[in-house]
Amino acid sequence: MSGLPDVLHAADDWQPAIPAAPVRSPFHVYLDNLKSEESRRTMRGCLNRIARLLAGLDDEQWQRLTPVQRNEFGVELDWSRLTYAHTTHIRAMLLQQGWSPAHINKHLNALRRVLKEAWRLGLMDSETYHRAADVESVAGTREPAGNDVPPEVVGALLGVCDAEAVDGTDAGLLIGARDGAIIATLYSTGCRRSELAAFTIADYRPGDRSLKVRGKGDKERRVYLIPDAVGRLERWIAVRGRTPGALFPSLYKGGRIRVDSHGRPKHMTPRALGTILDARFQEAGTARRTPHDFRRTYVGELLDAGVDLATAQSLVGHASPATTARYDRRQERARKAATDRLTLPQPVPPRPNGS
Repeated sequence: MSGLPDVLHAADDWQPAIPAAPVRSPFHVYLDNLKSEESRRTMRGCLNRIARLLAGLDDEQWQRLTPVQRNEFGVELDWSRLTYAHTTHIRAMLLQQGWSPAHINKHLNALRRVLKEAWRLGLMDSETYHRAADVESVAGTREPAGNDVPPEVVGALLGVCDAEAVDGTDAGLLIGARDGAIIATLYSTGCRRSELAAFTIADYRPGDRSLKVRGKGDKERRVYLIPDAVGRLERWIAVRGRTPGALFPSLYKGGRIRVDSHGRPKHMTPRALGTILDARFQEAGTARRTPHDFRRTYVGELLDAGVDLATAQSLVGHASPATTARYDRRQERARKAATDRLTLPQPVPPRPNGS
């Protein structure tokens, strides 16, 4: 106790002072509570679109705003003043956009969550909050968005990466080897792009060809690489080196690895991964696919190979088997095969008049 200020010895009832609470918008508090940068970016976009609809801005007016203004547009809306009349009107406006039920419900979920933060911050009374948040979700389903990535397209992507890796320059070797390993890992594991961007070299376990994934909700799982993908990953690590840090780091245009303040290879962003793939699809002369299309393809290939739904769900980290089942292509192929059993009747020439 000798190290404490003298005032503490003089007053037995002394208590630490409570600092003033920071002034925070429910918009920011909600986003801060999300666990990943990807989730924050997605839900920020949802809230900004809702605020834009309420403000009645058209595309031309929206484009006049700076990127910073668009990014923070939702802060200007006083979310705590929304009532049930407002939220039902928001739902109606979302329906008018022609979006899928899932996309609309994502916006409604963001709306409910930011209202809850307004209530938690003491900006809304309980009755107003519960009435405003009691807005119905939209029913309906759609086919999973996206396309499969056929083997020949994957081969074309790997081909352009290999061509760059052997172009005779150190930069080409580094960039080509990294991108080839990224594509092989995506195809072999079906990881989300945020999961792949977050890999560290310590997550790779060569003994069983596995990678430790940190998925949604901070849930960890193991995914396994096919032998050809292991070969590409090992060749990339030989070029990268075994310095602790990002497994697939961000690179300068000249080919040098970006490092953080501790000198460790720096993680790329999930968005940067999408940009890398876009460039490779363009070089390969194939139609663009998204990182999620690799995930869609992986699940479909697993189920086509007879892997049970529970195992496929575990490998891709879905919270519900219903989500995994949406990527099952077998029923679609069975329906197509059933339809192919039918034949169109042959045309019959018209009869002459009077016959």
